[in-house]
Amino acid sequence: MDKPVTIITGASRGIGYATADYLISNGCPVGICCRNPENEVYLQELKSKAQRNGLPCTTFVGDMGDYNICKEFIEKVREELGPIEVLINNAAVSYIGLFQDMMPDEWNYILSSNLTSVYNCINLTLPDMIHKHQGKIINLSSVWGIVGASCEVAYSATKGGINALTRSLAKEVAPSKIQVNAIACGAIDTEMNHFLSKEDRDLLEQEIPYGRMGRTSEVAKFIWQLMESSNYLTGQVISFDGGWI
Repeated sequence: MDKPVTIITGASRGIGYATADYLISNGCPVGICCRNPENEVYLQELKSKAQRNGLPCTTFVGDMGDYNICKEFIEKVREELGPIEVLINNAAVSYIGLFQDMMPDEWNYILSSNLTSVYNCINLTLPDMIHKHQGKIINLSSVWGIVGASCEVAYSATKGGINALTRSLAKEVAPSKIQVNAIACGAIDTEMNHFLSKEDRDLLEQEIPYGRMGRTSEVAKFIWQLMESSNYLTGQVISFDGGWI
């Protein structure tokens, strides 16, 4: 069977890169993007792998928090790959610091990158899914969207917003047989967590019942499993955290 045309945002590193790599290995045509031009080289690595596997791959550099730029990306994917069947909203940035020290431009940047980008991508891909009466939307969230984190208030707020969006949208589009779920990741070994000292990392891993941070490859495999799951599984925020929270 033909594999679904899939969009992955924030695909130049971390979970996004691992997911794109995993999907390409399993025969999926993908549309991948990143915000920073200096990371485009990693998108090209993925595209080269797709080409070696005989798969089409669309790459794009731009801010998914900007509706018009996001529209340009979605239209490029649609033109080169066809109707979009799976959307994986992964792009996100973090902010660590006291809430009282956070400036309005920093708040708006986090909100745009982590939550508005999700709205933009869903709004622009839903027409394809509704037309075909099928589709899957997977939002990458965080356990901090469930319980909140001190010194990560803005990040927690955006992830909490994603969780609420997931549950609400799932109910709205279920009659169109569109599946919407979120994965609330715990501590995953990505660049976002590389600021931790070895001592802090060791202490964190001692708190996790599984005894270590999660791997991006494990998240990628779980995303694939969600893609293959029944559409009856919808509206869920699934913690992927080694039993941490």
